[in-house]
Amino acid sequence: MASFIIEGGHTLSGTIMPQGAKNEALQVICATLLTSEPVTISNIPNIRDVNNLIRLLKEIGVKVTSLNTQPSTLNTLTFQADSLNLDYLQSDAFVQKCAQLRGSVLMIGPLLARMGKAVIAKPGGDKIGRRRLDTHFFGFERLGAYFNPMPERGVYEISSPQSGGLKGTYMLLDEASVTGTGNIIMAAVLARGTTTIYNAACEPYVQQLCRMLNSMGARISGIASNLLTIEGVDRLHGTSHRILPDMIEVGSFIGMAAMVGDGIRIKNVSLRNLGIIPNTFRRMGIKVKEEGDDLFIPRMRHYEVQSFIDGSIMTLADAPWPGLTPDLLSVLITVATQARGTVLFHQKMFESRLFFVDKLIDMGAQIILCDPHRAVVVGHDRKLQLKGGRMSSPDIRAGIALLIAAMSAKGVSRIDNIEQIDRGYENIEGRLNALGAKITRMT
Repeated sequence: MASFIIEGGHTLSGTIMPQGAKNEALQVICATLLTSEPVTISNIPNIRDVNNLIRLLKEIGVKVTSLNTQPSTLNTLTFQADSLNLDYLQSDAFVQKCAQLRGSVLMIGPLLARMGKAVIAKPGGDKIGRRRLDTHFFGFERLGAYFNPMPERGVYEISSPQSGGLKGTYMLLDEASVTGTGNIIMAAVLARGTTTIYNAACEPYVQQLCRMLNSMGARISGIASNLLTIEGVDRLHGTSHRILPDMIEVGSFIGMAAMVGDGIRIKNVSLRNLGIIPNTFRRMGIKVKEEGDDLFIPRMRHYEVQSFIDGSIMTLADAPWPGLTPDLLSVLITVATQARGTVLFHQKMFESRLFFVDKLIDMGAQIILCDPHRAVVVGHDRKLQLKGGRMSSPDIRAGIALLIAAMSAKGVSRIDNIEQIDRGYENIEGRLNALGAKITRMT
């Protein structure tokens, strides 16, 4: 298990570029299974979750070719799924590897659509509470697939009807699941007839998936709304696609700049795809300047939390797009510890995601954990600096929040289990050290 040793108290300055979006990468890479022709994807982040998914695709027979001048990066790759090993898809080895990667669930839709069957384990990922797959399976069943749980192997077996395959239909999703919506879309593009998905997730990741599929010959309308219409086609062809900058990383860098920055520019953020993220930080009193497609955050000696018009305490809550992504609440909570004012955070989606705040409390933060979903942060207004300590990263987003807290703290901190951070952030210590941080990786 690797660790970060962080020497706190150093200010950061300079320019940083966000990586490609992790959540989009997992979806569009799985979408390459829908065609036998080459699909080229650029701006792929070199992170653990994406690398594990690519490795899994290679093992089932997908040809993966690097188009980079530097082979050590995974920026641009071509995928060709023209000779899949269907026997391996049934093996225990495949099942065990799927169980270690939550993104593997996104293989179900493409395999079901093109091959007529899929076997997948209960996927892994962050331990942040209940993350059910019912929405995925509801959509597949509405398209005519058969769902057969096999508890003795810990797998789900799904197959399409032998006569005619999947058939388009109307469905109203019980929740606007991002991965559920993406998975159902990938199954529906090759189904017979028209599929209508209401209460679809409309995050930029899903929009990008739909645009890529349309460039492959799919017929998807209603993109960027919660009502998608998909006219099934017989086959898809190859294409080229570029992944958006990771909006979660952009938000993480805004929070970092507020806490320890001395003027930081975040380059090429795809501003129109950030939604309310910049304004959410502005509500915390942080200056976020838009300059072309860059964001510039000047040094924030103090930042004061706004209150509502009636004077009531500021409340920040996660919500489906275009609401605030839950992936940034951990960073916002950390930023609030040094704000002037009080904020109530309401994490609605995951019942374990706030349990990292005890580590911030140990560092000296004033936080009241009301229940598994709500926390009140009383900011120090920089009058009391957090103190370094030893902690462990419970998930990707809590991990980056703790790293930001450690950089702002007095003394030396150690963060264990940084493999969780590596799942979502590419070479994070190297990129932050280039701005002036003092982070050492220990293995």
